[in-house]
Amino acid sequence: MGALIFYIAIYFLGYYAAHLLNLLTGRILIRNRRIAGLIAVFMVSMVHGYKIISSSPPHGHDEGISHALGFYVILPVVIIVIAIAIRIWQESGDRDIS
Repeated sequence: MGALIFYIAIYFLGYYAAHLLNLLTGRILIRNRRIAGLIAVFMVSMVHGYKIISSSPPHGHDEGISHALGFYVILPVVIIVIAIAIRIWQESGDRDIS
């Protein structure tokens, strides 16, 4: 649960950073802010995954590296990607109707 909240926060930081960059420059540099947010999530997840792989597990934990990667990196990223894909699909469907 905590990893999902962490990655949602990273997504919104990337999303609003792209929006702020567009506002500061006065023109559209980044057209799709949702993809910019996903790129931020992917970058942080790669660093997070590397950190999990390169460090030893905490003392007393029986879970392996694959469990930690799956539960703390892959699962939250997949949930966010699915949610954003559904949102993009819904918006593209709304434009077709109008």
